[in-house]
Amino acid sequence: MKWEGGRESDNVEDRRGESGGGGGGGGVMGGGMAKGGIGVILIAVVAMFLGVDPSMVLGLLGGGGDAPQVSQQSQRSPQSRQSSQAPAQRPAQGDQMAKFVSVVLADTEDTWTGLFTQNGKQYQLPKLVLFRGAVQSACGRAEAAMGPFYCPGDQKVYIDLSFFDDLQRRFQAPGEFARAYVIAHEVGHHVQNLLGIADKVDAQRRRVSEAEYNKLSVRMELQADCLAGIWAHHANRTRHILEGGDVEAAMTAATAIGDDRLQQQARGYVTPESFTHGTSQQRVRWFRRGLDSGQISQCNTFQAREL
Repeated sequence: MKWEGGRESDNVEDRRGESGGGGGGGGVMGGGMAKGGIGVILIAVVAMFLGVDPSMVLGLLGGGGDAPQVSQQSQRSPQSRQSSQAPAQRPAQGDQMAKFVSVVLADTEDTWTGLFTQNGKQYQLPKLVLFRGAVQSACGRAEAAMGPFYCPGDQKVYIDLSFFDDLQRRFQAPGEFARAYVIAHEVGHHVQNLLGIADKVDAQRRRVSEAEYNKLSVRMELQADCLAGIWAHHANRTRHILEGGDVEAAMTAATAIGDDRLQQQARGYVTPESFTHGTSQQRVRWFRRGLDSGQISQCNTFQAREL
């Protein structure tokens, strides 16, 4: 993937030197794990990739039905939440992985700003938070084992960079473009948030059964995969970022993190009614659809008869 020399985003917060978000009433992750009694392996498998927020993942897959609710403190405006935290540091100049993340984020900014402008809308730039071990977000306290996630409460993407090592070693999905796909997927959730899609899906949480909500979650995740493909389409067309093998790397990553494959590896069997992200085949198909078309209209998973 051709990324070196690209513009770096000003919206990366480096919180890797912090203590991990502390305790208090927002401990969604720790409390959810203890309460749900999920096994260590299943926790890792369920959480490794790629949710809207950790509380939603735990609520849907932890066997507890409704997801934990965001605290009143978390429901404050992004500005008030940010003012209650110490100012975040910018990544060090010599940190190549942080630089890569910053360049990819900048590229998504350029792509989605252009697409939103074409459709008469204004794109609001998300923040991307680098953390180590654990972090406090507006969606609760998140552990690194949850993998990357997007929190609509503060419009931030959260990533512990050790996930990229897991992506290469555990999931056999090496390569920079596979990592870029991870970032672009989470930014896809931000796009859904700005378009009001996330709110509509979340509003169904208490109105439908857990199985029906899981189906909505699958469609939302597959749409985020498609939106990641749209970013890749336009970034390559305008900035020629793709090199030989890059698309295959992203496909390998999408395949490795399908619900069916993760459950089979963890438990030796799959339960389709508990899927929240889609099968390997579905994730590849929708990423490819966005990549080939470059059109947001092609990512309407909610009206698709077949996923």
